[in-house]
Amino acid sequence: MESLWKGALALSILALAAEAAVNESTLGRRHFNYGLLNASLELSSDLDRADVQAREESIIFAQHEPHLIRSSVIFGLTKVANESNVSPSCHAHLQQVQRGILSKQPWAMKVLDASGTKPSGFVFGQNYWLGSREACRGVQKPVGVTLSRNYERVMHYSILTQSSPFAMDYRVIYLRHSSPWQVEIKVMSEQVLHIGLCLPSACGSEEVKQLTRDYVAGGTFAEDDIFDMRPEVLYMKDLKLSEGFFQRPTFKLVVASLLVTGALMLCAQQLRVAKRGDEPDPGLAPVESELWQAMDSLLKWQPLQNVVSCFDVANNWGRISAMRENRPGEIPIMNGLRSVCAFWILIFHVVWYMYFTVHNKTVLLSYAEKIFFQYVSTAPLLVDVFFTISGFLQTYNFLRNSKQLETVRHNGLWGNMKLFGKILFHRYLRLGPLYLMVVGSVDLAFSYIGDVSVYHINERFDELCTQHWWRNVLFIQNLFDHRELCANWSWSLACDMQFFLLANLVLFVYAKHPKTAKLVTLTGLLATITWSYGIGINTKFEFSFDSTYATGTQIYTSPFVRVLPYIVGSIAAWCLQEQRFQYELTEQQTRWLWHLSLSTFLVCIYSTVKRDLGHLITISLFVLGRALFSLTVCWMVVGSASGNGVWWSRLLEAKCFQHLNRLSYAIYLLNPLVIALVYSLTSASTHADPFMLGVVSCGFGLIVYVLSIVFSLAFEIPYSNLSSLLLRREGKSKTS
Repeated sequence: MESLWKGALALSILALAAEAAVNESTLGRRHFNYGLLNASLELSSDLDRADVQAREESIIFAQHEPHLIRSSVIFGLTKVANESNVSPSCHAHLQQVQRGILSKQPWAMKVLDASGTKPSGFVFGQNYWLGSREACRGVQKPVGVTLSRNYERVMHYSILTQSSPFAMDYRVIYLRHSSPWQVEIKVMSEQVLHIGLCLPSACGSEEVKQLTRDYVAGGTFAEDDIFDMRPEVLYMKDLKLSEGFFQRPTFKLVVASLLVTGALMLCAQQLRVAKRGDEPDPGLAPVESELWQAMDSLLKWQPLQNVVSCFDVANNWGRISAMRENRPGEIPIMNGLRSVCAFWILIFHVVWYMYFTVHNKTVLLSYAEKIFFQYVSTAPLLVDVFFTISGFLQTYNFLRNSKQLETVRHNGLWGNMKLFGKILFHRYLRLGPLYLMVVGSVDLAFSYIGDVSVYHINERFDELCTQHWWRNVLFIQNLFDHRELCANWSWSLACDMQFFLLANLVLFVYAKHPKTAKLVTLTGLLATITWSYGIGINTKFEFSFDSTYATGTQIYTSPFVRVLPYIVGSIAAWCLQEQRFQYELTEQQTRWLWHLSLSTFLVCIYSTVKRDLGHLITISLFVLGRALFSLTVCWMVVGSASGNGVWWSRLLEAKCFQHLNRLSYAIYLLNPLVIALVYSLTSASTHADPFMLGVVSCGFGLIVYVLSIVFSLAFEIPYSNLSSLLLRREGKSKTS
């Protein structure tokens, strides 16, 4: 009996010791107790302990609440919400978020963490307070990560598993600030704050906008006090595709074009099979076999066969990929110049469209002004290479076509008008389909990213294309304000079409009245130089980026300014074809002239390294530098046509550039669309870093190259074939 009493006494002592140890351990870990959801599931009935816990929570609330109101936008919105400015369900959910954050419930802490707050770097352009879209999704459902319980962790496991008690979604609200403490570059709308918020789905966008107005107007926004932001609410996105996207006329037209093109390609394949004499595959289903036979009978009509054959993918791929030895009379260096310049401009577009998503804009532009990066920042000058080559080829081919020259000389006014119309029609047929398809794709792409991208899209091409599509159809979009352009990089294509028309008019006049045509050409050359000087002085033009953008309509996209290299190229072609100004040069002199042309080319590229010159010096450098730049290109072209060259010109004449040159038109049209689309679909702002820019440029180059092949096969080469087919038929009819 005594032993039993001793055993009971020992057990009592051990129990008391264990309870004391547990209580001590609990007190030692008191700072980890973040509310009921992380505490023990056991509920104490001790009223004293409940009172102590309530007092501790009220102390915690009092400590954190003032800081959260001023530093966290999402918490500030929960404080300004009341039943008079939001719906009852929205108010109730926002109050739950507020209480959850203050009591440190895991799901509410994830809401706080997923919503944006001000990061560092505001002075140099950090306006992207996006938070985390993925973290907001993690509030809705458990994160799919498996962690072993065999290892000790300090984390609360419930941050992975606990979901919000109601539906939440991620939205972005945009505010324009007027802070004097941020570098204002004046290139589009860089002063727009992007604030990502993880909000209850019960709160409508208009309600959140009103709450944000109340919050920033209440004086509790700490960043407004410190940086004098004076924010103004612009609009809000729920990042969901609008229902009207699939009802857009452009969507229907693009889909119809794809279906028609696909059907023509399928018919061309069937025609190829029929010409080989192959029978339909016996393994085909009956419906497919009947379709095959119906297509075969339809394609027995010869005119339709000729049209359908233009869409033969195998033949067209053979045309694109063909590489052969250069023939006499060809100018092979043009292939290299066009190909290199197309990818060079692509690199510039990588930097240009990064500007709208980068959070250190000032640093990005400072890179562009350094000597090493001048080849990127002055890449728009390379458009003059295309204009020079276009002017040269237009005049060179016209003057070499003796049959057409005789026709123009013998035709009357009506006959030459018809001939001019035919030339214009075939030009439009070759360039138009791919161009219009890209314009349609631009409209759809920007309508899509306007809805789902986290970024403020300043250039809403979907709205501009809806209003001004007819300008692009007529190739006159460059005659209007550059801020109103649909697919604004297509300004050069409009210029080229306008120069093509003017050049043909002058050449038609040259065929009948050579002196008059020469006078018109020289007058045009002097007029564009005078006009450029006048506009440059009047607008106080400078090489700074803000000045270049502000004068885009008057200088950058103006055909009256950009026609200079086209005229220079045309004059060079006339000199070559008419054998004017011919000089005998030694091999050494020729080699030195080649190297001099390359040196001049590079000097023109790097001439903008100092951007704060006087207005007169700047416009003189702009006008005369572009003229000199075009002359260097003309020397390269004339030298290649004459069979001369040096080691670097031989590289530009390599056979691989034949393939890339055939894709240069598609590369030029597609690369801004692809780059802008990819950047806009990222969920976090980018950082300007030279090394990563190089890597990203290589990736974009590969993507654009592949897409250019697809678009060329579908919308460029077939219509070029069709143009050639029509010209052959016209020639046969005239012969007969």
